[in-house]
Amino acid sequence: MGLLDGKVAIVTGAGRGLGREEAITLARHGATVIVNDIGASLSGEGSDVSPAQEVVNTITAAGGKAATNGDDVGDWQGAKRAITQAYDQFGRLDILVNNAGVLRDRMSFNMSEDEFDLVMRVHCKGHFAMTRHACERWRDLAKQTGTAYGRVINTSSEAGLMGSAGNANYSMAKAAIAALTVSIAREMGKYGVRSNFIAPRARTRMTLSMPNHAMFDEPAEGFDAMHPAWPAELVTFLASEHVDFNGQGFIVWGGQVVLVQGWHIVSQINKSNAAITVEDLINRKDELFGTAPREPGYL
Repeated sequence: MGLLDGKVAIVTGAGRGLGREEAITLARHGATVIVNDIGASLSGEGSDVSPAQEVVNTITAAGGKAATNGDDVGDWQGAKRAITQAYDQFGRLDILVNNAGVLRDRMSFNMSEDEFDLVMRVHCKGHFAMTRHACERWRDLAKQTGTAYGRVINTSSEAGLMGSAGNANYSMAKAAIAALTVSIAREMGKYGVRSNFIAPRARTRMTLSMPNHAMFDEPAEGFDAMHPAWPAELVTFLASEHVDFNGQGFIVWGGQVVLVQGWHIVSQINKSNAAITVEDLINRKDELFGTAPREPGYL
């Protein structure tokens, strides 16, 4: 028995990189996988179904079951068609891995409206639209049967958790995805759905296009910690029945899995029976910050 035998999964942006490895690994553990990829360039232009078909061919050659989907997840109806395909072709959907994304790196003062909008559309709307249509189905099932097996695995980034100079649009989108993950966990947990996110470090078209990509380069020898296969192991775990938590985030690469949790109270100042004024804030600024850093830091 495979870990995911009988389960049906959709992986978006699965023609290359992380999505490809996630689809192949889910299939290796028994899931039937719909490989979604519009086949666009890194900057979101064009379309080509052949990368998705190559992944399907790899899965079926290994004895697995898979199908291709070329819908645009950033399009409301396109996302709905992708979810509908799972039910029309395989009768169910159990796992949704939202991975599709694009880059339009630019310093904020040079960024165009189109560069901002495209990144928001693919990352934010793409994650939400796919999740929305899946959750509608799972909620209906839970109302009929009492519960539903649903797993949403979203793809955030350390850029979204800590900010990143030179791609504010991407960082903003990835932070929104982390918040979406927690919101879906709060909404859908009572129906049996688990929603969690990963923030992967891996060698992909996207990471190799970044200015400081040296850490992602393939090593001359030794263990390749940045191979995109390793985050797929965590994704497979998050897709399984062994997940008894919800709304959590994980940084993952090579031999590391790091649990991260959201904004939390560091310190506070109080004033009895009156509102805190701007003068209070000026005078008590040092008390508020204490030993906390006053500039962005890193985990």
